[in-house]
Amino acid sequence: MPAFLRLGPDDDVLIATRDIAAGTALPGAAGAASASIPAGHKAAARDIAAGSPVRRYNQIIGFATRDIRAGEHVHLHNLAMREFERDHAFCADAKPQQPASETLTFNGIVRADGQVATRNYIGVISSVNCSATVCRQIAEAFRGDALRDYPNVDGVVAITHKSGCGMASQGEAVDLLRRVTAGYLRHPNFAAVLFIGLGCESNQVSALLGAENLAESDRLRAMTIQELGGTRSTIERGIALVRELLPKANAVRREAVPVSHIRVGLQCGGSDGYSGITANPALGAAMDLLVAHGGTAILSETPEIYGAEHLLTRRAVSPEVGEKLLARIRWWEDYTQRLGGEMNNNPSPGNKAGGLTTILEKSLGAVAKAGASNLADVVEYAQPVTAHGLVFMDTPGYDPVSATGQVAGGANVICFTTGRGSVYGCKPAPSLKLATNSMMYRRMSEDMDINCGAILDGTLSVQEAGAQIFRRIIEVASGSRTMSEEHGFGEDEFAPWILGPTM
Repeated sequence: MPAFLRLGPDDDVLIATRDIAAGTALPGAAGAASASIPAGHKAAARDIAAGSPVRRYNQIIGFATRDIRAGEHVHLHNLAMREFERDHAFCADAKPQQPASETLTFNGIVRADGQVATRNYIGVISSVNCSATVCRQIAEAFRGDALRDYPNVDGVVAITHKSGCGMASQGEAVDLLRRVTAGYLRHPNFAAVLFIGLGCESNQVSALLGAENLAESDRLRAMTIQELGGTRSTIERGIALVRELLPKANAVRREAVPVSHIRVGLQCGGSDGYSGITANPALGAAMDLLVAHGGTAILSETPEIYGAEHLLTRRAVSPEVGEKLLARIRWWEDYTQRLGGEMNNNPSPGNKAGGLTTILEKSLGAVAKAGASNLADVVEYAQPVTAHGLVFMDTPGYDPVSATGQVAGGANVICFTTGRGSVYGCKPAPSLKLATNSMMYRRMSEDMDINCGAILDGTLSVQEAGAQIFRRIIEVASGSRTMSEEHGFGEDEFAPWILGPTM
């Protein structure tokens, strides 16, 4: 690979493909790097006057805070955010979607209600932090060889959290927690669930079931610690109930079902300067294939599409869908201002060390995960995703909170791109890790599923890498285990979005 990449013909910056020594010649321009430039970071492709916009991907990523000479390192010391107008042009780039000419299938588990699962767990879910220990100890009883007679059951999973009390029993905060919890209670990747509360919490078990139109059944069992007489009796009762549920949970078989039943939650974490060049566009290419086969891609992390939202509104299928996205952007602007923050309180320190300077730069790379499909719908956090195609879900940028909302909304696979090396799982949905560069992939090969750094190395094109990701998604949806599953990730990462004051 050359020492530098220029991603757009009008870009003001070049991306270093490796650590660059001072004096390294710039491509297509007179001059050389005036200082050492770390891999993934930016060098000025031309002289840039103070106050001028700076472009990457042919889009503005910030403004020069001083004169920058060709060959200089461009980063936090000379590039910053500034307000500027973006052309949202609702629906301008929306195009007729061409369905695939063939029907692809994967081996899924068809539930009685017609939903299709990619995994087959029993869940033990807490309504409140006070019942978390009980839930974990029930699940712990089924570790090791305890499930040897139930080969079709992937495990007994404790889904616990730190909230559910110390909050108002009515209002937006508890409604959101109930929506998330109900999404997990309904999730097809659970063959059955136990729902356990303490008994006196704000997030009452009976109130949640009523608000979400859920009822106890042979698949959903509910109990409270206070009614059962305490911790030990509740654990014993929970273990007995799981044992009752196991034979039916085991009596499933995988069968060929259309790929249109796959719903992929898109995440990026620990991003670097290559995320928007390799893994994110490769994942976008995979999502275009999934959408063409009738599946669903769920893009999220609203603070991390900030500044690139105009690329999505232009692909909206209707002005109403485009306006729904801008309404969520405005909500976030008000939310951060109200709390004394700002939308550019991102990238993270790790992102900056990897070469990302502003949220605009990060967002432009993050949006690439969505591919080129039309934006079919916009939903709020943890709302059920019913549309097929590309859907945007409003979530924070913090990956565990974001992915929790996606799974609650129905995602049955997660794809997670990373440049610095995030480790993450999201039971009951399997999580695939896509490395942005080969150096990190080799260093953390026990955590990574696919090396998109091959794009940077010149051995794969973006489209070829996308096809590889798409094939692997089908394999994983059919039961093949991911690296995060091998390590046991996914229970502790359940993290509902906490709104409102702690009382």
